[in-house]
Amino acid sequence: MGERKGTNKYYPPDYDPKMGGLNKFKGTHALRERARKIHMGILIIRFEMPYNIWCNGCGNHIGMGVRYNAEKKKVGMYYSTPIYIFKMKCHLCDNHFEIQTDPANLDYVIMSGARRQEGRWDPTENGQVVATEKAVGRKLATDAMFSLEHTESDQQKGKTSVPLLRQLQLFRETCWEDDYSANCALRQKFREKKKELKSESEIDEALLAKSSLAIKLVPESEEDKRLATLFTLKPSQSISERQSQTWQEICDQPVLPSVTSSLINYSKKSQGPALSRSSLGIAIKREIYGEPSTSESSSKEKNSTSPRPSSSNETNELPVEKKVALVSYDCESSSGEEKE
Repeated sequence: MGERKGTNKYYPPDYDPKMGGLNKFKGTHALRERARKIHMGILIIRFEMPYNIWCNGCGNHIGMGVRYNAEKKKVGMYYSTPIYIFKMKCHLCDNHFEIQTDPANLDYVIMSGARRQEGRWDPTENGQVVATEKAVGRKLATDAMFSLEHTESDQQKGKTSVPLLRQLQLFRETCWEDDYSANCALRQKFREKKKELKSESEIDEALLAKSSLAIKLVPESEEDKRLATLFTLKPSQSISERQSQTWQEICDQPVLPSVTSSLINYSKKSQGPALSRSSLGIAIKREIYGEPSTSESSSKEKNSTSPRPSSSNETNELPVEKKVALVSYDCESSSGEEKE
C-alpha cells in the first residue's frame, strides 16, 4: 500500500504543476521502498522459489513456492529477451543466494549460495506437453514435408492415447457419477480415521503422564504387544517357543526303544555317585599279617572307654571267630553275582 500514497487526490498548497508530478514534487519514487536502489539498476520485487533448493549456509531445505524480497537486476540479453538475476537472503541464516533466468532452456539457474534438489525427469516420458524448440518451429514454418510428418506423428500419438482416455472417462463415470455419495463415503472414512487417531493420542497422553515423560511415541505393533506381555509375566519362553522346543525334543529322540534304554542306563551310570570300597563290599583282611582290622580296633577302643552293660546271657555267649574274605563285585553285570 505504500506505493499508492502518491496517487491520492490531495495536493498541498505549495504544489507547483510546473515541477511535474506529485512524486517528483515530493522527491520520492512511486514504488517507495522497493526503488531505494533504483539508481544502481536494482529493483526489489517479491520472488517465488521456482523449485526445491538446499541452502549452502545452514544446510536447510527451502521448498518450492517460498517467497522472498529479492533484488532484481538485468545482467544481459538472450536475443531480444533480457536475462535477470535475483539476489535474496535466506530466512533461516545470513546466507545470500543468487538465481538467474535461463531463457534458452526455459528454466532458472542457481549462480551461488545454494544448490538445486535434483528431482527432474524427462517430460516426454510422462506424456507431458513439451515446448517446441525454435529450430523445430522454424523448420515447421519453412519445410512443408517436415510439417506433414510432424502432423502425422501427432495424429498417431492421439490414436494410441484414445483407449487410455476412454478408460479414464469410464472410471470417472463409474466412480464419480454420484458426487454426493462419493463425498459422503470419503468424509465417513475421514471421521473414522480421526476418531482412531484421537483415541490413540489419548492413550499416549495418559501413558506419558503416568510415566512423567515428554517424548513422542511411535505407533505400537503386534511385536511390541508380545514383548510387553513377556516383560509383564516374565516367563523364560513364550507358549509357541515352548511348543517348538518340545516338538524338537520329540524329533531328536531315537526311534528304537532298545537304543533308548541303553542310552538311559549309560547316562545313569555315568552320572551316578563315585564308587567306594564300602559300596562295592570290599574289605581288607589284615589278620593274616597279624594286624587287627580297622573296624576291630575301633570297636575295641569304644569298648574300653564305655562301660559294658551286664546281661544274663553274657556267660552263655561264646567267642566267635571272625573271618573276613576279599569280595569283588562286578559293576557291569546286571545280575549282581559275587565272586570270591
